[in-house]
Amino acid sequence: MLNPPRPNGTPRNAGSLSRAAVFVASLAVWCLLAPAAAQAQPESELWDYWTAHDAASTVSIDHGAWNLFLGKYVFPRDDGINRLAYGNVLFYDRSALDQYIASLAAVTVTRLNRNEQMAYWFNLYNSLTVQVILDAYPVSSIRDIDISPGFFSDGPWGKKLVEVEGKPVSLDDIEHRILRPIWNDPRIHYAVSCAALGCPNIGTGAFTADKLDEYLDNSARAYINHPRAVRVRTGELVLSSLYRWYTDDFGGSVEAVIRHLAAYADPALAATLDAVTTIDGYEYDWGLNDVAPSIKDRLTKRGS
Repeated sequence: MLNPPRPNGTPRNAGSLSRAAVFVASLAVWCLLAPAAAQAQPESELWDYWTAHDAASTVSIDHGAWNLFLGKYVFPRDDGINRLAYGNVLFYDRSALDQYIASLAAVTVTRLNRNEQMAYWFNLYNSLTVQVILDAYPVSSIRDIDISPGFFSDGPWGKKLVEVEGKPVSLDDIEHRILRPIWNDPRIHYAVSCAALGCPNIGTGAFTADKLDEYLDNSARAYINHPRAVRVRTGELVLSSLYRWYTDDFGGSVEAVIRHLAAYADPALAATLDAVTTIDGYEYDWGLNDVAPSIKDRLTKRGS
């Protein structure tokens, strides 16, 4: 039986219908905006607290546990992409990873010198990313781990994952509010690994303060000279979406991005880049950088 009309002529279920209409409309808007929101990258916005440092500090952070973990579970492949054997991480190694992250959280970062701080944030970012993947595993992409706050959240980057000096910190905080605005170094993008096949490699060892420039240069060269970062086909330049998301960090223009790439390109690629003046497209593979190690891999790791 239909609800009889109210005295003013409005059906009794009009409120429900109105709310349903609003929901459907909101869902439609979300479907239209969600892909764009997922691709939007946070701006570089300084978190002033973390600018404090002690230039005279000689304190060195021990990243030995992270070194051991990476050495055991990261497998470089012939295609140039480092993969991590998430499904093979043993209980005690997972426990060691958690303890390592807890030890980093206990560090008074603002009393370190700049290089030690930078290495600290790189290692914290990458180890937290692995921890997040392991918490949700098995997953096909880090973007499937929707634990960030907000209606349009995508992935884990906005969630506060750890407290450092009493301040809750997220992956977005580390990258976009600490590393990028404090150091203003485009090579930062080659050091933080988002656990995707399209992103720069996760390293086989920890970053350390004494070799930062070497590590950053090597990471930039490894990525730029791989086709997931730069491809030129029949005169058309196709780049990783990294260079679209962070154009400003790489100089702010097409010309500046190409100059940046050429600075780290091998001679053949540099010569090719010298002949192009436009960027014709962008691509990015969000598939998880996962691998099941072979028997040969395991024996090699065991013997190393």
